[in-house]
Amino acid sequence: MKILNRTIDERFLNHRRQSTSLAGICGGITAICLFAYHLYFDHRWSWDLFAVGMTIVGIKLIAMTWYTLRD
Repeated sequence: MKILNRTIDERFLNHRRQSTSLAGICGGITAICLFAYHLYFDHRWSWDLFAVGMTIVGIKLIAMTWYTLRD
């Protein structure tokens, strides 16, 4: 696996981690904004968007707590 050691280094893994985190945050914000749009303009609760948004927020808070306690 010498070829992987040359092409995959810490910078690549750090960029992948940051881009995945950013994508998750943007997905959560989009789900929450769509939920708010449906609630305020269509006057209906969109439980699937609410569940997606709260799941992403909950996992992010749990991960932040885990990493804070582990450092």
